[in-house]
Amino acid sequence: MRLLRDTTEAVVVINDKNDIVLFNKGAERLWGYTQDEVLGHNVKMLVPEEIRHKHDDYINRNRETGINTIVGAPREIIFQNKDGDHITGELTLSSCKMGDDGKKYYLASIKDVMEENYRKKLLDLQNTVFQSLSTEMQIQDMCDLVCREVENFVPNTVAILVLINKEHRLHVLSGPGMPRRYAAALEHVTLSDADLMALSNDLDEAATVVWDSYKSLGVSLGLHNCWASAIKAGNGKISGIFALFSRNMNKISDWPQKIVAGCVPFCSVLIEQYEARHHISQLANHDPLTGFLNRTAIHKILKSLVGKPGDNHFAVLLLNLDRFRDINDALGHANGDDFLKGVAARIKSLCRSHYILSRVGGDEFVVILPDTRVTNAMAFAETLIGGMEAPIEIGGNFLAASISVGISMFPENGPDGESLIGHAEAAMRLAKKEACGTFRVATPDDHAAAQDRLVLGSALRESLAKGLLNLHYQPQVEAKTGALYGVEALSRWHHPHLGNIFPSRFIAVAEDTGQIEAIGAWCLEEACRQIVKWDRDGIVVPAVSVNLSAGHFRKRQLPEMISNLLTQFGIAPTRLTVEITESVMMDEIKDTMDVLHAIRALNVGLSMDDFGTGYSSLSRLTRLPLTEIKIDRSFIMNLEHDANAQAVTTAVIGIGNRLGMTVITEGVETEAQYELLESLHCDVMQGYLFAKPMAPKDLETWYRQPRKIMPAMQKAQAQKQVQKQAPSGQPKSK
Repeated sequence: MRLLRDTTEAVVVINDKNDIVLFNKGAERLWGYTQDEVLGHNVKMLVPEEIRHKHDDYINRNRETGINTIVGAPREIIFQNKDGDHITGELTLSSCKMGDDGKKYYLASIKDVMEENYRKKLLDLQNTVFQSLSTEMQIQDMCDLVCREVENFVPNTVAILVLINKEHRLHVLSGPGMPRRYAAALEHVTLSDADLMALSNDLDEAATVVWDSYKSLGVSLGLHNCWASAIKAGNGKISGIFALFSRNMNKISDWPQKIVAGCVPFCSVLIEQYEARHHISQLANHDPLTGFLNRTAIHKILKSLVGKPGDNHFAVLLLNLDRFRDINDALGHANGDDFLKGVAARIKSLCRSHYILSRVGGDEFVVILPDTRVTNAMAFAETLIGGMEAPIEIGGNFLAASISVGISMFPENGPDGESLIGHAEAAMRLAKKEACGTFRVATPDDHAAAQDRLVLGSALRESLAKGLLNLHYQPQVEAKTGALYGVEALSRWHHPHLGNIFPSRFIAVAEDTGQIEAIGAWCLEEACRQIVKWDRDGIVVPAVSVNLSAGHFRKRQLPEMISNLLTQFGIAPTRLTVEITESVMMDEIKDTMDVLHAIRALNVGLSMDDFGTGYSSLSRLTRLPLTEIKIDRSFIMNLEHDANAQAVTTAVIGIGNRLGMTVITEGVETEAQYELLESLHCDVMQGYLFAKPMAPKDLETWYRQPRKIMPAMQKAQAQKQVQKQAPSGQPKSK
């Protein structure tokens, strides 16, 4: 027995009553108890508290059955020392019968393997973390895994991994066992430069950050001790803190601090990976300029919102900055970007925390209002519009932002995110069209119009590619002689399934869907091709007028394209006239004016279409190289009875004549209209009185047939005939 007492290895002997009869010096060092404190006491005092009530049963079962399930081979155990530390040891049990009555005694030899055990567990955990990084496992799950494993290493503890972000604020990455109140308190901590310097100089200073200032709160939540270490990244920056909190009231050994220090290297890797993946996620899902969600991310969120069960209602607001192009043009793109950031900050300040914000285009934003009805959405739209009135300082300039807002509601305006965004955009454009700085709520009619644009736009694109559009031509006749002055080319579309589509319908769709320029280019080429065919068939059409959209005249390539077509088809420039709208006249951008003068320099005619229906300016009219003015049909409808219409028509004809331009009147349908216009000296007329728009073959038939001759025309023709018959040198009849 003396030999056992003096051995360095811990030895404990118990008798048949499970009382300790031997507790050597090695056992004293391992458990922290003296012999006097344990001899004669039940051995269960040396095992962890949570299994003490069952410990006697384990031993007695072996005594009774004789089955040596606990005797023989060494095994790892965890026990609790006097200070409350959980110690890991390697236990070897043996038993023998002593005395005449053969009572069974047990001898336990325990080897302290604490350091070796923790080193192995930390190495295993590190390997698990590095292997997980090569899988699809989420960083959050890896952080949770580390915290839970460390809590298993040191029972009755709580582990936490904290990130220090760019603003030096603490962000709890993981702490599955941490009381919420304590985690929330840490989330509000912002470190000073001095704090970061102290952590950089001594990593163990982390305990002052996560524990010393919150010890009272921790104790109230059952936390009594803390071991912590700052985490230093490869670039020397303090990137986080790993901490372990104990629920034991007694101060235990320094082993938990060693475990915390052992976890720091792979916690640093986890934080680095978290930041890298977060940055990638930011790039994939967020707008880099404003930090708002991008278009892809907002559609994912809309999909999840639409899929929520129950009575689900939410609003989608699409905001568009009014006249943002002017800011870019005047101040440059860098200041334009600063203005967008200022607008984004203003929008965010006006939104509640649960609103979802996105930048979906250059000057367009989306705000989603969860659990919202239309009245609240309208009220918030007014708040947004009003909140933009305060100027934003950009580059020394104070700029007031104006926004137009479109609102769509789920489920009223569509079953999916695309529909909701589309309806909100349509409503926004209507608001912008009616009055900038206002809002509009999408309606079922808007939905029907959007569906119509979608179907027609797709069909139009297909028809244009397959050559299913065609041109009809309406003659223009000289008022005095009835001679053919020219024809106007008018687009027509017959779809195999949708039937005949009115020009007023498909031209509007073409403008909305960006196809109007392609149609204009096709019209020019088709008109040139038709002129050549008519010439070959003996049909003399002096000139063909082709309508082009305002967008064409902003393209510097337009004159070159026209010149190439004239060369390709061998047509004299005077046989082609390009019609422009008054919106082009209002657009006095230098590029547009250069394009108009370049077209006229080709000797191609330029005609002002629908003159008088927009914002005509006589001063601008004199600066344009026009050859024709076309009076809109709206002035002709009541020409015989409306004195104002007569006055305007008279004035326009007079202006055109004085400026040396040919005046063409559209929509002439009655002889009375003709006679009145002829008396006002209108040069050319166009309308159903003479001919409707016709397919090329029908126009050939019309050309070869006798035409309707008005009295004034007969008089002019008679005078011309007399002049031809008068002998040379004789006075001509009057």
